[in-house]
Amino acid sequence: MLRKLLLGLVTLLATLTLHAGQAVPAADDPVLEERVTELGHLLRCLVCQNQTIADSHAELAIDLKNEIRDMMVAGKSDQEIIDFMVARYGDFVLYKPQVKSSTWLLWFGPGVLLLLGVGALFYKLKRRATEVTAPELTEEQRRKAHELLSQRAGGEQK
Repeated sequence: MLRKLLLGLVTLLATLTLHAGQAVPAADDPVLEERVTELGHLLRCLVCQNQTIADSHAELAIDLKNEIRDMMVAGKSDQEIIDFMVARYGDFVLYKPQVKSSTWLLWFGPGVLLLLGVGALFYKLKRRATEVTAPELTEEQRRKAHELLSQRAGGEQK
C-alpha cells in the first residue's frame, strides 16, 4: 500500500515539472498562414538540415517563418521571397534545390558513387574468382595424399 502511495506521489511530482511550451501566435489571416506553411515546406531549416522550416521548431526556423510572414504581408510574391532567401543563405536553404551546374554534384553525386561502388564490387568479385582456383597437385603430393587416405581407411576398419 505504501509502495503504491509513493509511486503515485512520484508520478504526480514528475508531471508537475513538465510544462508545455507557449504556442507560436498564428496570423489573423488563415489564408496567409497557409501560404506561410506552404512556402515553409520549400525551405530547409538551417539548424536541423533534415527538416523544412515548416516542420522545425528551432528558433531560427521560427524567425524565418516570421520573416516570410512579414514579407507576405508587405506584398511580396512567393518567388520573390524564395529569391531573397537564396540570396541571403545560398542554394542550401532550398529543400529541393534546382538542378544547375553548381548543384550537379548534389543531385547526381550519390548515383555516381553507387555506380562506382557496384562496378568496383563486380570487378573485385570477378578478379577474386579467377585468383581462387584450386592449385594442381604434383605427383609427389598426390602420392602422399593417397597414402594418408589409405592409412586412414585402414585404421577405421580395425
